[in-house]
Amino acid sequence: MSRLTIFNEYNPQNPVQVLSNAQEITNALKGEGVLFEQWEASAVISGQSTQEEILAAYAAQVEKLKAEGGYQVADVINLTPDNPNKTELRKKFLDEHIHSEDEVRFFVKGDGLFYLHLGDKVYAVQCEQGDLISVPANSNHWFDMGENPDFTCIRIFTNPEGWVAQYTGNKIADLFPKYEALAQ
Repeated sequence: MSRLTIFNEYNPQNPVQVLSNAQEITNALKGEGVLFEQWEASAVISGQSTQEEILAAYAAQVEKLKAEGGYQVADVINLTPDNPNKTELRKKFLDEHIHSEDEVRFFVKGDGLFYLHLGDKVYAVQCEQGDLISVPANSNHWFDMGENPDFTCIRIFTNPEGWVAQYTGNKIADLFPKYEALAQ
């Protein structure tokens, strides 16, 4: 189930609010400039589906986003529990960072937690299959995929080089509950 847990940045152990209704999540994030939507595939996707099959199943939605946001490139990332680099990848994503472009992710399968540090709040957004999130450019955030990641995402970029992070140096991510505590 998709879930939004909102914290005061100075009280990382006690959420201010927890939402699990998709429309309420969409509305709460929209107020912060974050796009959250739920999509349905136009084809059956399996664990053996290729990048091309996955992109074809969501082509209409991806093309619409590209046109609206000026995005140029879409690809598919797949991380599984047997990935030998999972620990290093998790650590890389767990540090607070920004991007010079929107970070757009659509979860084809599995789930992960985006933490958005906006003003004096931290929004922990558990995205799962069918969820699209677009974190606005220059927004402080981090991502937790858990110790045993198992997800497939469509990534949509403006920059053809893809994911380029600028780390803030802020250690706030160390203070907040991790994937294992929040994902349900």
